[in-house]
Amino acid sequence: MNIILNRTKRFCGYLVGIVFFISGVLKLLDPVGTSMIVDEYYKFMHLDFLSFSAKPAAVALSMAESLIGAALITGVWRRISAIAALSAMGVFMLISIALLIFNPVMDCGCFGEAIHLTHLQTFVKNLALSALCCISFFPFAALGRPKKRKYVAFSMVSAGLVLFAVYSLLYIPVVDFTDYSASARLEASERFSGGPLAADDEYEAVFVYEKNGRTREFTLDNLPDSTWTFVSTETVKKEDNLRRDESVISLPVIDDLGEYHDRLAAGHKVMVVSVYSPDRLSQRKWRAISHYLASAAENGFRPLLLMAASPEKGQEILAGLEADGAAEMDLLRQSAYYSDYKTLITLNRSNGGATYFSEGFLVRKWSFRGLPGENRMADLGQEDPTEPLLSYGTVGNLLLQAFFLFSFAVMLLL
Repeated sequence: MNIILNRTKRFCGYLVGIVFFISGVLKLLDPVGTSMIVDEYYKFMHLDFLSFSAKPAAVALSMAESLIGAALITGVWRRISAIAALSAMGVFMLISIALLIFNPVMDCGCFGEAIHLTHLQTFVKNLALSALCCISFFPFAALGRPKKRKYVAFSMVSAGLVLFAVYSLLYIPVVDFTDYSASARLEASERFSGGPLAADDEYEAVFVYEKNGRTREFTLDNLPDSTWTFVSTETVKKEDNLRRDESVISLPVIDDLGEYHDRLAAGHKVMVVSVYSPDRLSQRKWRAISHYLASAAENGFRPLLLMAASPEKGQEILAGLEADGAAEMDLLRQSAYYSDYKTLITLNRSNGGATYFSEGFLVRKWSFRGLPGENRMADLGQEDPTEPLLSYGTVGNLLLQAFFLFSFAVMLLL
């Protein structure tokens, strides 16, 4: 009987540890995105003055969650791990109850950008984990002791987590779970505006009618009888014109005069350098961006510099660079356009990162530290865009899967 009880307790501990570990790693995968979630929590709790600490707090909390998960799976320091897990679940429960009551327009961020839960789903998830924690950890006297080799396993996984976190901080996520991922297509591309699909063919009218307190949508070919009351008309994209697996994104762009140019990135081979915090870039980085745009232009790309700033502020920044002689200004001015902060930080998590579009498709991304050199740029200019698109998505997924496989193999088998 005791053997069955102990195995049940350890199994529940495994489940809690697995959820903690996966949740922590998915948040470590994207420190910038996680910091945005932390900042939303600051605003929700009226702690806006702590916004400066959002990124360090995001990394620290994600690392702590991952380590607690690793400790629960390996079974090391069981009493300390149990107290840490119970404390974390207590905080998570309080937050999920607050989200459920006040229902703010925000995501819980439990699994980063990978999985989005409603406030009710978050509460149910935390309630289930809390129940598993109680089954696994009480009474403390029955927690038992781990085998010595499990401390080696925990150390190896901890080292892997540190390296994973450092990479994520220096570069962009190996897997992008945002809408701006590889193969996403710009809404302004030929298929979605002014191309072979005319507006009349691409959109259809939907008529909303009401009867007995309920509303229903009808098409022009399927209108209801006279017992229904007309409410409104809506124009929507035809279902047949959208692939179910196709992500459609918007990239709003304005010029110095404030006019929109949404199709600038929808052409053939466009290299976009996005700067979501232009005030934070050093002269050295601006010089590198200028050189990179010139290299892109030389190899057949249309260079496009997008700054998260108003046209007036952008011109002021460029004028300051020209006064300091920090970069070659002609190309910077010719390729400079403006967009909003949220779009650019979602497009590319690196401040000064590059994103390659071709025929409206997002092909791949690079962080500022990982910008392709002259030779690689020349190869990209000659290659079919399909090749880097396929390799980019595949390699990233394989790397994340390999990290999870390594971690679980070490924790469970060693």
